[in-house]
Amino acid sequence: MGLSSWPSDSELDKIKKNVAEMAGVSINAVKIVVSPYRICPLGAHIDHQGGIVSAMTINKGIILGFVPSADSQVLLKSGQFSGEVRFRVDPIQLPKHAAKSNGKTQENGSSDTMEECKWGSYAKGALYALQRGGNVLKQGITGFICGTEGLDSSGLSSSAAVGIAYLLALESANNLMVSPTENIEYDRLIENEYLGLKNGILDQSAILLSSYGCLTCMDCKTKIHKLIHPPKYETEKNAETKFPYKILLAFSGLKQALTTNPGYNRRVTECREAAEILLKAAGKEAEPILSNVEQEEFEAHKSKLEPDLARRAEHYFSENTRVIKGLEAWSCGNFEEFGKLISASGLSSIQNYECGCEPLIQLYEILLKAPGVYGARFSGAGFRGCCVAFVNSDYADKAASFVKNEYFKVQPELASHLNQDAAVVICDSGDCARII
Repeated sequence: MGLSSWPSDSELDKIKKNVAEMAGVSINAVKIVVSPYRICPLGAHIDHQGGIVSAMTINKGIILGFVPSADSQVLLKSGQFSGEVRFRVDPIQLPKHAAKSNGKTQENGSSDTMEECKWGSYAKGALYALQRGGNVLKQGITGFICGTEGLDSSGLSSSAAVGIAYLLALESANNLMVSPTENIEYDRLIENEYLGLKNGILDQSAILLSSYGCLTCMDCKTKIHKLIHPPKYETEKNAETKFPYKILLAFSGLKQALTTNPGYNRRVTECREAAEILLKAAGKEAEPILSNVEQEEFEAHKSKLEPDLARRAEHYFSENTRVIKGLEAWSCGNFEEFGKLISASGLSSIQNYECGCEPLIQLYEILLKAPGVYGARFSGAGFRGCCVAFVNSDYADKAASFVKNEYFKVQPELASHLNQDAAVVICDSGDCARII
């Protein structure tokens, strides 16, 4: 693992003190999970179709301080949300929709408490996933969780980062030896089965498999991954590598929970419908995902698709090609070419995948005009949150100031609600999720 500036000693000390006070233990007894946010430079919206994706983590994210409980009780507090979450790890955890349909609150507390502390869903989802995997948990945790202060994490897969943090903490408390690959599957269970979101495995894979300074490549069909190293760069006095790029996060001010917006799940369904038609036309029997369709088969039979389904398939196949070209550009240190591919991905997300909305599209277009920016696209599903850009490190400050000022001109209302110190954030590469 490489060296990263996150988390700082002051961040760690603050969380350790909170946990020590909650549990009545020494600060030295507190363990820390760091679970970074991720960005996806290339491979947008194709992980759920078994496509090839690229990702990397940044030096911002979730920190969870914890100690094992004396029994099966879980007690959690948050730096961002009020209230506390309490539940036990020994009862069988049901998916949220199953619990609702049964009209039960299980043994996790009153319905009022559960309503007040919805932020605890991911911790209960982690318990569900581990139990689903055949693990028997007897030890709870006392923990304090928080995200990077002042940062709007929309579009950075903070949900996956939170789920992974809880998985690592519960596994540590119960002495479970779980591989990163297994945890990718467990976090998928949290998202898909417990919470009912139809996303793929990009987010979990990036957070669990990334390495400082590298681009993570994941074949979402075979689950095979590899790390793409850039050329070696000089090392500064503090032993951190000086990369010729920075990562910009530009926030829109739009906030909406992904599961309450039907757009994302609808796009996934449309991709499967396109795959089903193409496979039938090609005379093939296979799971209806676009990775089971060859490029030649798509070209031969795309006329059979309705226009919207044809656009979804076009995005899939063109994005897969961009990922392959992008991996080569990254390994050669050709950030200009890498950036052009990112911007093309952003355009295809708008025109072919038809995601995004006016504020995010405006933000994307502003980033493309900013000084030193190699390329930009939406981060996340494109229905809220932020855009991500790679920028020449010498121009990062100028680019950030340009984007902030220009976005305020076109969206003054949304921009006024942003934390002005974190409306545009300059980041570096991060490392994988881990206990430190």
